[in-house]
Amino acid sequence: MSRKSRNTSDRKAGFAYFIREGLSSVFVHGFTSLAAVSVIAACLMITGIFTLVAYNIDLQIRELEGKSEIVVYIDESVSREDALALGDSIRRLDNIKSAEFVTKEQLFEDYLESLGDDAYVMEELRDDNPLRDSYQITMKDVSLHGETVKALEALNGVAASSSMQEVSERLIQIRRVVHMISLTLVALLGAVSVFIIANTVKLAMFARKEEIAVMKMVGATNHFIRAPFVVEGMFLGLCAALLAFFIQWGVYAYVTAQLAQGTAILTMVDFRTVWQPVLGIMAGAGLLLGVGGSVVTIRRFLKV
Repeated sequence: MSRKSRNTSDRKAGFAYFIREGLSSVFVHGFTSLAAVSVIAACLMITGIFTLVAYNIDLQIRELEGKSEIVVYIDESVSREDALALGDSIRRLDNIKSAEFVTKEQLFEDYLESLGDDAYVMEELRDDNPLRDSYQITMKDVSLHGETVKALEALNGVAASSSMQEVSERLIQIRRVVHMISLTLVALLGAVSVFIIANTVKLAMFARKEEIAVMKMVGATNHFIRAPFVVEGMFLGLCAALLAFFIQWGVYAYVTAQLAQGTAILTMVDFRTVWQPVLGIMAGAGLLLGVGGSVVTIRRFLKV
């Protein structure tokens, strides 16, 4: 057998040893491992739920940004020609994405159409149209809703405005709070997860403390000693991530179904459209927490 083949065989054998020892430790300390997986899964699930809520709120706000959020009504004393010219002043304002002029005649026709079979009731007002010319305006940034309304109402020729300012401001406030909570949870629950895995690995290292000391005395490298415990931590983190993912999927699907039956303002995106990135992020977070918790503990024991 060549040296290259022998080295490859040794690496495979070493890798198999690390996997075997790491998984063996998980099952030897079954109850502790189960508790660790449960706690870490709960941490990941709570963080994931708040993150998905923040994601849905962001989507809702982007949808609001794409709609005609503000309707500006032109003063009746302003001529049609001046009303059309006012559009240039509106479009020059900051945060204005588009401004579409709508005549009062068109508004009246749209109103009649919305009445359906009852439209005849309003036909007598056709010659004395009580509506006003208006502009339907979309914004670049819905978070500047209030400032934009003030700037529009300050223009000469603008009589009044109508918008969903309260709704957009409420969503923005909710988004900020949810983002803050999500970041806080990521930090706190991440620390808790690392602590749980570290203590789980610590139990395994206490049980093998004498064996580790002997291995060091006979020349075993730190990498050789460390690897099985890193595998154990990775396995615990990955199991917790998978458990959290499927529980979160079920909870999210239930909440989405309940909202669909009600009249909630917030609509939730279908989980099937985001399950791949959610699974990837959770698996990565689980592996990272597992490795982090293992490394924190191993460093202490390798000083033996």
